[in-house]
Amino acid sequence: MAVEAEIDVELLKSEIKKTYASVSEEPEKDFIFPTGRAWAEDLDYPHELARVPERAAESFAGVANPFSLGRLEPGERVLDLGCGAGTDSLVAAQMVGEQGHVTGIDMTPQMLAKARAAAAELGATNVEFVEGEAERLAFADESFDVVLSNGVIDLIPDKDAVFAELHRVLAPGGRMQIADVTIQNPVSEEGRRDIDLWTG
Repeated sequence: MAVEAEIDVELLKSEIKKTYASVSEEPEKDFIFPTGRAWAEDLDYPHELARVPERAAESFAGVANPFSLGRLEPGERVLDLGCGAGTDSLVAAQMVGEQGHVTGIDMTPQMLAKARAAAAELGATNVEFVEGEAERLAFADESFDVVLSNGVIDLIPDKDAVFAELHRVLAPGGRMQIADVTIQNPVSEEGRRDIDLWTG
């Protein structure tokens, strides 16, 4: 994809990790995007949000509500792409129940540590959190019934690679419930090279 040649992808990933490590470690800080439990409540999250431990919810940084596209069914296998501190994963884990399974993947170790601690606090044994990148998923073909993602794909320059991987890991008849940021007008060449526009 041409965008990759225009920006330093490794620098971009490093800056994204720094931003979201800060959301994890300093959730009370003001960011240029909304965060926290009150934000998720404003987005009309399902009632399962109430049981998500504060350690996860305080670092929620989603852009919308992927569950507005439909509730998950008991027994479904779910991938939460860019799970952050685990709010969406823990909502999903409650929906799919003990017969289902949720795998959250994120590239920020601080967020993953918070997600694991929140899952333990909730007593959720049907969820796991894995470090990795969306463009190269370490999962077998057709591993998931549902992919959730909330405000993550917009941060990744090679969207073709992300969607190819999501297609690969989704089982036949599977679905994607994606909440994300889109643009209405083309971004200038200068804008595409501006790391701050990508990370904020």
